[in-house]
Amino acid sequence: MLTGGLFALAAGLMWGLVFITPLLLPEYPATLQSFGRYLAFGLIALPLAYFDRTRLAGLSRADWIEAAKLGLIGNIVYYLFLASAIQHAGAPLPTMLIGTLPVLIALVANRRNRQRDGHLPWRRLAPSLLLIGAGIACVNKVELAHLHAAKAADPTRYAVGAALALGAVAAWTWYPIRNADWLRAHPGRLPRVWATAQGLATLPLALLGYAGVWLSNESAGPSAIAMPWGPQPLRFVGLMLAIGLLASWLGTLCWNEASQRLPTRVSGQLIVFETLSALAYALALRGQWPPALTGVGAALLVAGVVLALRQQPLPAGAEPVAPH
Repeated sequence: MLTGGLFALAAGLMWGLVFITPLLLPEYPATLQSFGRYLAFGLIALPLAYFDRTRLAGLSRADWIEAAKLGLIGNIVYYLFLASAIQHAGAPLPTMLIGTLPVLIALVANRRNRQRDGHLPWRRLAPSLLLIGAGIACVNKVELAHLHAAKAADPTRYAVGAALALGAVAAWTWYPIRNADWLRAHPGRLPRVWATAQGLATLPLALLGYAGVWLSNESAGPSAIAMPWGPQPLRFVGLMLAIGLLASWLGTLCWNEASQRLPTRVSGQLIVFETLSALAYALALRGQWPPALTGVGAALLVAGVVLALRQQPLPAGAEPVAPH
């Protein structure tokens, strides 16, 4: 459990980096950033695959199809929604909406994986939901105040960013559950090999997507950006390679290690490390300490997750004893 928790912490610290990349590349559309990141992930996976070629050859056709599904939904679609949300609404609100993932995953896994991992009575999860909801409300209040104080504030753009963040939440509620299913069903497989397999399966999808963005950009006329690498090629390529290696491959590796050691209900809760890391990075990029209400929101979020982690699941078929 301790080792799995440390791997989840490491994954969260690296995944938090992807929340500030769209802020560092505001001229780049979210589509180009998403496909660029996973193009880098796939290219990084190629030399790594050479060292694990024997183990990769042992994966079945069904395994590769599953890796492609995970790569499409959990990588490309997720980051496309997330980068768009951050560019529309800034980083803190999408970060805190992503912070609902621990409880959402717990709710889904509580029903879906009850035979494998046990289950929690819903009323025992309610306090966690209320605390996390209150935390998100606090941060949202701060961000709305920040928006109204800013020049050229656009509430509609902020609302669109929130809706896009919900799309990212949906994609990443699905991903860790399906990924954990595969890892728990294949305990003899190395998490490192599965991370590399996802990179290889994502590469052709990212290539097609990048080519599509390039062709679409060529027809955009005066509003087009310079392709293939945009107006800041060194910054763009450097950031894509950095998050492709750290967030995509190494982060996925650490998450796979955690998922293979922990019940899905527990590993899903530990995505809170990503949320807190992303919030800290975004505020550091702004050059400010967290406002008091943001700190309260983060504390409520952590309290909700800790409270949920303390709840022990019941074995499948068992029912809680009613108090006398």
